Amino acid sequence: MLANFLIGLREGLEAGLIVGILVAYINKLGRRDILPRLWVGIGLAIVISLGVGAILTWGPYGLSFQAQEILGGGLSILAVGLVTWMIFWMGKHARALKHELHTKLDAAIAGAGMGIVVIGFVSVGREGIETALFIWASVISSGNAVVGTVGALLGILVSVVIAYLIYRGLVRINLSRFFTWTGLFLVLVAAGVLSYGVGDLQEAGVIPGYGQAAFSLAQAIPPSSWYGTVLGGLFNFTPEPTWAQFGAWLVFLAVVTPLFLRQVVSVPPRTADLEPAQP
Repeated sequence: MLANFLIGLREGLEAGLIVGILVAYINKLGRRDILPRLWVGIGLAIVISLGVGAILTWGPYGLSFQAQEILGGGLSILAVGLVTWMIFWMGKHARALKHELHTKLDAAIAGAGMGIVVIGFVSVGREGIETALFIWASVISSGNAVVGTVGALLGILVSVVIAYLIYRGLVRINLSRFFTWTGLFLVLVAAGVLSYGVGDLQEAGVIPGYGQAAFSLAQAIPPSSWYGTVLGGLFNFTPEPTWAQFGAWLVFLAVVTPLFLRQVVSVPPRTADLEPAQP
């Protein structure tokens, strides 16, 4: 539950900050008449994201066991790729995000009316679809859909409150520190989801080596123990991984973690930069 809560919190806060920047800029321009079109685009993005989550949750039930494992494993790996790209994209573009959104909004205001709808849809839809896919992958790998979904929803709700408080000028947080620590956490979660996806593909026969454990930590960290359960729920810890699972997990962390830390060190710290709402 904690893993999905933090995923929902981080992704929801990113989307909330984007919405806050757009709304604050529209207010600053004195063009509140175009706000309804922006909210239409944001609403469509939310509906599409929920639809993606519903399809991922209930769509595969009519498939064979092997097809379900292939689909689950493939989508888990896709989710890891998307969330990894998102982490690095946010780190690279965070400083210029506000300027980029203002530029796109200026162009949309000068053009056709549908441009405002598209800005709202694309800005939030990208975050929403990535979040739906990654939360789904994390939920199925943890094996507790209800608890995982509730945790993700709570994280999103908390992020909405925080984003609103930032927009109103009531709260200022160090976004660099927040995204650095949650980014490191997501890297660990993504490594576990990747290992789980590889295991699914092995179970379906796509990757060889299913059932051949590389080593066993079952005695040191029993899966039924409270700490084994916590590690399994947070990071998809498996006490007896196959060589393919362990290799994928290790290579992912060995490559992504240093690259992420290098990017974090090269980016100067920043706090929330939303303009407070106009009275």
